[in-house]
Formats: sequence, C-alpha cells, structure tokens
Amino acid sequence: MKCQNCGESESTIHFKEVVEGNLREIHLCEACARDKGFHIAIEHNKLSIAGQFIWMAENLYPESAAKVGSVQCATCGLRYSQFTRIGRLGCPDCYGAFQPQLMQILRRVHGETTHRGRLPRETTALAEPETPAAVTPPPRPEDVRKQRLRQLRRELEAAVASEAFEEAARLRDSIRALESEPPGEPG
Repeated sequence: MKCQNCGESESTIHFKEVVEGNLREIHLCEACARDKGFHIAIEHNKLSIAGQFIWMAENLYPESAAKVGSVQCATCGLRYSQFTRIGRLGCPDCYGAFQPQLMQILRRVHGETTHRGRLPRETTALAEPETPAAVTPPPRPEDVRKQRLRQLRRELEAAVASEAFEEAARLRDSIRALESEPPGEPG
C-alpha cells in the first residue's frame, strides 16, 4: 500500500483511530510519519504494546498526560511517566495507584477490562480470583440492560409455564419497553 501523504513510498506506519464511532485509517511511509511528528513512536518501536498506546495517548492529549504522568505509587515510588517509558510496573501496589490509566489501556487494547473468554479445563472448577473493589469497574449501562432483559425473559418463560398469563403479559410489555429504549440509556 502506498503512503497516503506522498503517494510514492510504501507505507510502513499504519494508524487506526475511532472518532465518534467512525474508523479512520492513516497509512504513511516512515519519512512522512517523521514529518507529521510521529518520529518518537518510530524510534521507540521496542516499547511494549501498552507503552505504545500510552505514548499515543500522551501525544494526542498532552494536557491531561502532564497531570497523569505525575501520579506516583506510594509503595515503590514509581511515577506513571516512568512506567510509560519502561513499560513495566514496579510492584503489585502500582496496579492500584495507576488503576484508572491501566483500565483505559485495557479498554483500548482489548475492548474490555474483564476476561470474557474460555479458561483452561483445570481452572474452570476454581473460584474466580478475588479482585479489589477499587479495580472492578462499574457495569456499563448496556450490560445492565442486557442482564435485565435476560432476567425478564426467564420470568416470562416461568409465568407462561405456570399459566400465569396476566403476569406473562406484564413481563412481555416490560421486555418490549426495555427493547425499544435506545442502547446505553438506563432503564
């Protein structure tokens, strides 16, 4: 693929950006990327993936990055700005100290902050590991809505099975009302 800027060289730098739900892709050769100010990312291409995302966020939003960079772990003294350079946390307490920033990184990289995939057979019988309340993000309105819909559908099935048709009609109406709400709005 040719560079979108000069149209001559082969593009080696590829950016994908989602702005207000629209995906925008930028394909540049190394020279044009340097001209556009992306030289630091090229020079630090040995950073971890998380470090690269952090670098992009800091360069896209420098005013908030200055505040965030001064956050420090009380246990080991590691600053967030140091973490972005080395790509490694200093101690277990760093997870709590940098929790908001780490959640943003996880959302950007994985789209979620909790594991939703399969587990190895040996671990499926184990209880879920305890997570501190400070690290657990609040449920998203859309997730709450989906959970409520599942619950109402189960209640509807039970009402129909027990021939409680007035209750079933009420539940059906509740489901329809919830389904007609725009996604993301609380119910």
